[in-house]
Amino acid sequence: MNQQAGSLKWNQSIRIFSLMIASFLLLFVLTACGSGSSVSTNNTPDMAAGSATEKGAATKEKIVVGSDAAYAPFEYIDTKGEIAGLDIELIKKMAELGEFEIEIRNLPWDTLFQEVKNGGVDVAISSITITEERMQTYDFTEPYFVANQLVLVKEDSPIHTFQDLKNAKYVGVQNATTGHYVVQELLGKTSPKIKSYESTPLAIQDMVNGGSDAVVADNAVVLEYIKNNPNVKFRSFDDPSFEKEYYGLMVKKGNQKVLDLLNSALQKAKEEGVIKHIFGSDVE
Repeated sequence: MNQQAGSLKWNQSIRIFSLMIASFLLLFVLTACGSGSSVSTNNTPDMAAGSATEKGAATKEKIVVGSDAAYAPFEYIDTKGEIAGLDIELIKKMAELGEFEIEIRNLPWDTLFQEVKNGGVDVAISSITITEERMQTYDFTEPYFVANQLVLVKEDSPIHTFQDLKNAKYVGVQNATTGHYVVQELLGKTSPKIKSYESTPLAIQDMVNGGSDAVVADNAVVLEYIKNNPNVKFRSFDDPSFEKEYYGLMVKKGNQKVLDLLNSALQKAKEEGVIKHIFGSDVE
């Protein structure tokens, strides 16, 4: 009886142990399967969404835009501290039509040219006249605006013609602009009579304060300054020697990819009447 009882207890122990092992293995398998199914389910939508995002992002080129925001009405800092103006409105519309993204940076005039040349920005839009000299170093889009130079003086000034500037004590210009170049042609490249400034508004303000007798600058900028300063009595005039000037967007020499992208968007802007809407007229 004792041997049989011991044998029975031994068999029962083995069965219980076997059942425990089987239960543990079954639980492990079920847990593993459940975890695998959960990872797959959770990751699939995220991966699909990520893939779609990457595809969407890949279709949009990002263009870094530089502008000297001291040239109203084309580019200036508004009351909110943001870069605004006609040029800024244009580049934003071009980005929309060309389906590319833009980041706009405010840069001083001289720095702007260096940043384009060195690749710090992809394009500059800042009332930049297309000239033969500049085209040796940079590439330009098709023109989007026609300008010409104006001479600005105080209302009671004895200066009435461009040639009269030879009798002026000082003539103010914005450094390295076409206004600067035409005055250099008249007075000489190194003439001590030429006073160059960082911006046209600074040149005009100095003239108002008696620092110069006249300022030569782009017509739209001069007329905007007169409009915004009605308490100062100005007189402006042009000269038959002043040729038409064409503004274009400037890119690094040889950057054909960006140039093509911009020209394509600019052409769409012209076709849809955007240029006329922003600037008041199409490029002739």
